[in-house]
Amino acid sequence: MNEKVLKTLEYNKIIEQLAEYAHSEQAKARCLALRPITDIAEIEQLQLQTKDALNRIFKSGSLSFSGVSNITDSLKRLEIGGSLSTIELLRICSLLEAAKRAKAFSRTATEDDPIASDSLAGFFSDIEPLTPLYDEIRRCILSEDEIADDASSTLRSIRRSMRGMNDKIRAQMNAMINNTTTRSYLQDTVITMRDGRYCLPVKAEAKSQVPGMIHDQSSTGSTLFIEPMAVVNLNNEYKELLLREQDEIEVILANLSNLTGEYALQLQTDYQILTELDFIFAKASYAREYNGVAPLFNTEGRIRIRKGRHPLLDKKKVVPIDVHLGEDFNLLIVTGPNTGGKTVSLKTVGLLTLMGQAGLHIPASERSELGIFEEVFADIGDEQSIEQSLSTFSSHMTNIIHILDQVNDRSLVLFDELCAGTDPTEGAALAISILSKLHLYGARIMATTHYSELKVYALSTPGVENACCEFDVDTLSPTYRLLIGIPGKSNAFAISSKLGLGEDLIEDAKGRISESDENFEDLLADLEKSRITIEKEQLEINQYKQEIQSLKEALEQKQERLDSSRDKILREANEQAYNIIKEAKDLADETIRNFNKYGKANAPISEMEKERAKLRGKMDDASKKITDRKSGTPSGHKVPKNLRVGDSVKVISMNLKGTVHSLPNAKGDLYVQMGILRSLVNINDLILLEEETAPTGKKFNKTGAGKIKMSKSASVSTEINLIGKTTDEAIALLDKYLDDAYLAHLPSVRIVHGKGTGALRNAVQAHLKRLKYVKSFHLGEFGEGDAGVTIAEFK
Repeated sequence: MNEKVLKTLEYNKIIEQLAEYAHSEQAKARCLALRPITDIAEIEQLQLQTKDALNRIFKSGSLSFSGVSNITDSLKRLEIGGSLSTIELLRICSLLEAAKRAKAFSRTATEDDPIASDSLAGFFSDIEPLTPLYDEIRRCILSEDEIADDASSTLRSIRRSMRGMNDKIRAQMNAMINNTTTRSYLQDTVITMRDGRYCLPVKAEAKSQVPGMIHDQSSTGSTLFIEPMAVVNLNNEYKELLLREQDEIEVILANLSNLTGEYALQLQTDYQILTELDFIFAKASYAREYNGVAPLFNTEGRIRIRKGRHPLLDKKKVVPIDVHLGEDFNLLIVTGPNTGGKTVSLKTVGLLTLMGQAGLHIPASERSELGIFEEVFADIGDEQSIEQSLSTFSSHMTNIIHILDQVNDRSLVLFDELCAGTDPTEGAALAISILSKLHLYGARIMATTHYSELKVYALSTPGVENACCEFDVDTLSPTYRLLIGIPGKSNAFAISSKLGLGEDLIEDAKGRISESDENFEDLLADLEKSRITIEKEQLEINQYKQEIQSLKEALEQKQERLDSSRDKILREANEQAYNIIKEAKDLADETIRNFNKYGKANAPISEMEKERAKLRGKMDDASKKITDRKSGTPSGHKVPKNLRVGDSVKVISMNLKGTVHSLPNAKGDLYVQMGILRSLVNINDLILLEEETAPTGKKFNKTGAGKIKMSKSASVSTEINLIGKTTDEAIALLDKYLDDAYLAHLPSVRIVHGKGTGALRNAVQAHLKRLKYVKSFHLGEFGEGDAGVTIAEFK
């Protein structure tokens, strides 16, 4: 692919933005070196990798590759038996930490999840975090300038001796400072170090009074830094310990280097895989930014872009376009007024083609299709060259000649204002000849123009189609919609009239164009009006279809509910009838038994009376229930709707007034507080009472605890962000927030404090320990914010 077209279509800006999403230097370099390719199998593989990475981001969140740095030079030094510095070992440790994160990220997918077997699964499975090596380096090296005391027993012993020797030297020198005579010779009562040896700042005139070795003097010469003779031997011993410490550190680094050398091959593999994944996930993260999708590809030169957007324009303002080329026609001629979007449409087609062939997702809708082109040519913009003494027309023509020399049937050619900048008649004729030649070659061509002759050429030539960028004459503004199949108008007369140009001038101008041209422009205007009318009618038809479909679905749902309710009522009625019949049968059986029992001779009359009274009682109870069902519910009773906690209601079955204490559940049951009695009732057994008014006519607001809880639960967030606050400010905000969250019955909250120095995190966790209603708290897990977040759970 020629480099000139990459710059013309602003592809270089795309890869510069892509590089910002990569973490490692090598991945950034790969992004900047990314170029379109022509192997369809390789392109589809690159697109698949980007798509799989995007799916993983949507499912598990972003994956950080920070810490991945180039360790190739360090590994080469290990191959020849060299020793690594603390900085190099820490870089390897950071690489292994990134490998550990990547491995954990891959484990979030279950075996049944399609992600677990996608095109990236092999990369993740080949990563080895090398935990033993990572732990050993972390154990021995605390920072670039500090080796841990526990790195070896010898180093621990040496440093213990150094601390003891340091204490002896300081004790000796403090004794000298505290001596009244010696103190008068000192410039300042401090102990300082020069060249690794402990010294005292002595006045220059008193140097003979403090015997010792002079190591340095102040810039003014008034102070001499003298090592007293009393501590020279101690300083010598301390210096020897320093040398022994340095030798032991070299031994520790050599041992760590030998251990690292054993894993050199796997380290190289980890570095290559992490760099490749960094590059792939950078493409996926960039695609997520502009809502990119993986297009379909073909080798027949077909282009069908659905709702395509130029990725460098504001995605909130850019108008998507639909473009198809290479099926019914291979040459598309776009016309219309200036600033109507012709050039943007041209660049969008070319740039999306380049992005697709580079393995990048394109900002378009699903099922968009792109052809694979060996070359993309573009003649766009002002090509004037003062240095080469070329006019605009000459520069464009030089470029066109170059295109004609290299074009073939696997080429995409884009022209902006073809053959403009010269005599219109000659320019139009030349443009038609160039387009005919390219059309004969079988290339896919898209050209913008203002020449009416090209519109006629498109109408009369097979395989050539007109298109236009829609323009609203009433508002003098383009809509930026690309309409294929309709030639556009420049609308020069209409725009001039709207802007206030005199009608006499406009009429005079109209009289100067030929009758055939005027008829052609009138035909275009009529076609445009017809198109707008048809589109409006089609839109109304679609709206009617949607309304009909919605009504149909609502009717079907209503019918389903009625059928379900009918079945439920019949089932309940059958159950009640069965229970009534069973109860009547049981009662009849008992009556027959009693009749047989008391029908015998000498049966006690009193027992028969008791049984009869018992039977009459049952009948009275049943009659009372029937009466209650008929008269218990007032006529015209409406089931309360939109009940709120604290509303005044009347319980019909108990004939008591109360207050709603909880909202109804799925069955319609809720708790009502009636004085000291709290009872579970059904909403059908309630009447909503109007609020009582005070004698002054003013209403008093209810302030029940239930309403407070409802207000809190509706407004309290499950997360508080304390980043940027001082410790005192953060604790005050956190304390009030936790009180509100606990009152709102939130099970847990997320406290964002950031990582930083850890001071804010420690203050937050210390405050949580003091709160009795906090059940537990812990740092965020992977995907929750890690050490920058604390999760607190309430009792």
